[in-house]
Amino acid sequence: MATLSLPQSSYIRDNSRTFIEWLKSWLLTVDHKRIAILYLLAINFFFLLGGLAATLVRVELITPQGDLMSSDVYNRAFTLHGVIMVFFFLIPSIPAVLGNFLVPLMIGARDLAFPRLNLLSWYLYMIGGIFALIAAVFGGVDTGWTFYTPFSSTYSNSNVVMTITGAFIMGFSSILTGLNFIVTIHKMRAPGLTWFRLPLFIWANYATSIIQILATPVLGIALLLVIVERLWGVGIYDPALGGDPLLFQHLFWFYSHPAVYIMILPAMGVISELISTFSRKRIFGYEFIAFSSIAIAILGFLVWGHHMFVSSQSVYAGLIFSFITMLVAIPSAIKVFNWTATLYKGSISYRTPMLYALGFIGLFVIGGLTGIFLGVTAVDLHVTDTYFVVAHFHYVMVGGTIMAYLGGIHFWWPKMTGRMYNETWGSIAALIIFVGFNMTFFPQFILGYLGMPRRYHVYPPEFQVLHVMSTAGASILAIGFIVPLIYLGISLWKGRIAGDNPWGATGLEWKTSSPPPTHNFDKTPIVTEEAYAYPPEAAERDAASWRPGSPL
Repeated sequence: MATLSLPQSSYIRDNSRTFIEWLKSWLLTVDHKRIAILYLLAINFFFLLGGLAATLVRVELITPQGDLMSSDVYNRAFTLHGVIMVFFFLIPSIPAVLGNFLVPLMIGARDLAFPRLNLLSWYLYMIGGIFALIAAVFGGVDTGWTFYTPFSSTYSNSNVVMTITGAFIMGFSSILTGLNFIVTIHKMRAPGLTWFRLPLFIWANYATSIIQILATPVLGIALLLVIVERLWGVGIYDPALGGDPLLFQHLFWFYSHPAVYIMILPAMGVISELISTFSRKRIFGYEFIAFSSIAIAILGFLVWGHHMFVSSQSVYAGLIFSFITMLVAIPSAIKVFNWTATLYKGSISYRTPMLYALGFIGLFVIGGLTGIFLGVTAVDLHVTDTYFVVAHFHYVMVGGTIMAYLGGIHFWWPKMTGRMYNETWGSIAALIIFVGFNMTFFPQFILGYLGMPRRYHVYPPEFQVLHVMSTAGASILAIGFIVPLIYLGISLWKGRIAGDNPWGATGLEWKTSSPPPTHNFDKTPIVTEEAYAYPPEAAERDAASWRPGSPL
């Protein structure tokens, strides 16, 4: 029911009398919603920092001579971009921000199972980020975000140990978040909320948490051993010391390919919520989408070798990894098929979150299909370490995770703040981001296919046109990212009061006030229906009631 003012009691309001009290109330909070806001601020800061590094890289690549930076500085710039974006933005973005805010609300709980552990995970994230920032300020690191050995463990003269320490600490934050979600989902669901009544966002975060708990320690050990070899000369990865450099690649990709699903699975959960809400339909094939999340989480552990086709690993191992890579495409395809089937005969509303959802589907399909190319050994050998890989990665990660992250932020912004934003500007920003993204990264597919290697700042002049197109697209993309910061910021003071459920959505989070009270619900909700219980005639009724001037 819509209201004309914000609720008197919410997680945002408190009784602090001084600024210090107010600051302590936030920094020592155990409220999952406040911790989500802390993550939101920190993660967006790191996103802007990673974006600044990307800007430096794209400006450098406007000309083929490499006349803005030296090779060494360029190496440090793209490494900063990669480390910040992967470890401090993409991996924690949706679970830490939207997951923290929504998991208890969606299952009818008062908080997460371990509130203090949740606060600790934010502090670990911040400490890890500070280590990475200190490393950047004092010269940065030049190994790339993959930290390949023995360059990182022996030969690099940059701040490898400091940066790895930051990523290592951040890993504990990720593990604690996953542990908290799993226990909360198992033990704190509202009465009547069975597994097959859970929102698909919960299923996606559950699958993600399994990966976080099982895969992250492997990366932690791999990075810790880099430090051991670098500081004390113990031969682990360096052949000159009796080590094996491929051991690092196996350990690194055993985590880092599942890490792709840590980034994309929660994004898929967001898209399921958006597609259902703005089509006014029960999601098509609910059970298939739920189990496809689990299937992706399991199969994701078995495909790391496709990153190592050129590493001299066994040809037969390559064939098996190639086959399993084809298998992991199936559950991803199931999701896309079911989303599009949900749209069929739905009452589609082109509100800002839905524009991001539709953009996600288009970009993820391109990223997913090109991933199949890279899973085929013959094609992968041709395009390994070229811009084709860069483009594929960004279509999945940026086209996927960031589009879903922004779609989720716009969808649940009224719930988080109690206020609506400017819908016109929201739609414009979504379109700018979609256009800018394709202008930035599609030329990179062509660059890679033609043989342009990644991580080079000096290149043959015939590639300049495509690089200039890519940089122009990045400029448009940057504008698209800045615009939401402005209108969302303005909405905090001047936005229209949202009411409890401005989208007419199903789900427990929409049955409490906006913003929610400290303990989420006045009384424990009892669930008696499935997650997307739109009446069968909802789509037809919505379409019939639409008039010129109604919201899209």
